[in-house]
Amino acid sequence: MRQVTQDTNANGVRAELCFATARELAERVRRREVSVREVVRAHLEQIERVDPQVNAVVTVTPERALAAAAAADELLVAGHEPGPLFGLPIAHKDTHLTAGIRTTFGSQSMRDFVPDNDELIVERIRAAGAITIGKTNVPEFGAGSHTFNTIFGATRNPYDLARSAGGSSGGAAAALATGMHAIADGSDMGGSLRNPAAFCNVVGLRPSPGRVPSHPAGAAWATMAVQGPMARTVSDTALLLSVIGGPDPRSPISLPEPAEVFARPLERDLRGLRVAWSPDLGGSVPVDPVVTATLLPQVAMFESLGCVVEEACPDFTGADEVFRTLRAWQFELMLGTLADTEGNSLKPSLMWNIEQGRRLRGPDIAAAEVARTALYHRFREFFQRYDILLLPVSQVPPFDVDLEYPGEIAGVPQDTYLDWMRSAYYVSVSGHPALSVPGGFTADGLPVGLQIVGPHHGDLDVLRVGYAFEQATRFGQRRPDILTTGVAHV
Repeated sequence: MRQVTQDTNANGVRAELCFATARELAERVRRREVSVREVVRAHLEQIERVDPQVNAVVTVTPERALAAAAAADELLVAGHEPGPLFGLPIAHKDTHLTAGIRTTFGSQSMRDFVPDNDELIVERIRAAGAITIGKTNVPEFGAGSHTFNTIFGATRNPYDLARSAGGSSGGAAAALATGMHAIADGSDMGGSLRNPAAFCNVVGLRPSPGRVPSHPAGAAWATMAVQGPMARTVSDTALLLSVIGGPDPRSPISLPEPAEVFARPLERDLRGLRVAWSPDLGGSVPVDPVVTATLLPQVAMFESLGCVVEEACPDFTGADEVFRTLRAWQFELMLGTLADTEGNSLKPSLMWNIEQGRRLRGPDIAAAEVARTALYHRFREFFQRYDILLLPVSQVPPFDVDLEYPGEIAGVPQDTYLDWMRSAYYVSVSGHPALSVPGGFTADGLPVGLQIVGPHHGDLDVLRVGYAFEQATRFGQRRPDILTTGVAHV
């Protein structure tokens, strides 16, 4: 047990700034009720106080951040029109390139790499006025939904330090939950925005492919991996999407619609909404009964909001083979050369996935694309009958931080580091947008996420439904005990 010393008055001021919504904080900065320097300093102090317990922010740039904050304050004094994220602190995911700031990808092979340029998502966030304060922890090359690596160690769940924070955007989610930054960027192939959001009681959106363009990208036409927003509220998640979304000629799959629509109010009357609920993806995946028991009352909440709820699910036949084939192909494509030179330093599960890619033949990839097309059409037909699909985000609650992955779920063995992520990655291969929103807590106080899946390109639909659910339940307002008691059990 470790006791953390606190100054009550200082913590009160810090909490006001560190747990205000991003929209509120940006508005206070615009009105010059609080300076950017005060905001950035409060978040840097929060990192210093809390991060030793959770290990979420692995590189911190205080001098650079405070210099940028001072420059931002001067711009306001000079009458500069602030951007939508002006003055908001953010630590970028350590797989996202940041000019002049170490970007390790959680790998010993990249531990000293400092990029010369920002990648597109970081470029847009900075252009909107956000202040970079550091980088957040990831599993090696973002592989796996549990955040640990041999450079920085594991990120711990703020609600129980003996548990996983999820991944691969685990550092981002844990930092949000503990007030270290107001918004977060992430990425998602098999659940890397949704699983950590669920484990840490925050919000994560896997957007439609092309909604958030990516550059540079070694496979610019690929649609399995997407980048997207995280925040403590649905509204703040949408605000960030309004900045990072929108077309860009450097991404050939970027959607043409401007993203400003996501900055508008999300209020929507849900009466008459046709909602499908599946506790186990139509029986295709095992789910811990604790997860199901936590989410069932929340399904009833949709009925109280006037929705018509039925238990139903699209046919996920072939989703497992599609995901594993296309993931392995993409891992070999992106990391095969590195595996040839640095294979001894890469974690075994990552090497296994690359080797799976090397065993693929052309007909394997062709069969996966045919099966994925069939899956898409089954989803298309399903969303002619229903407006929204509700699923568990994760099949288990947060698990032991010392495990790489849970070895069994409801008595069913999980043989690889991918198996337990099916409830997220089955949705990934469909190409549909999916939101993870706080869905309640287990009897042990562990967060559980509700996954809201929408129709093709229905990103705004899932955000509006998630916002209504969030307003009705307020689960996201429950903070980790370590923030109030100052005591962490490790």
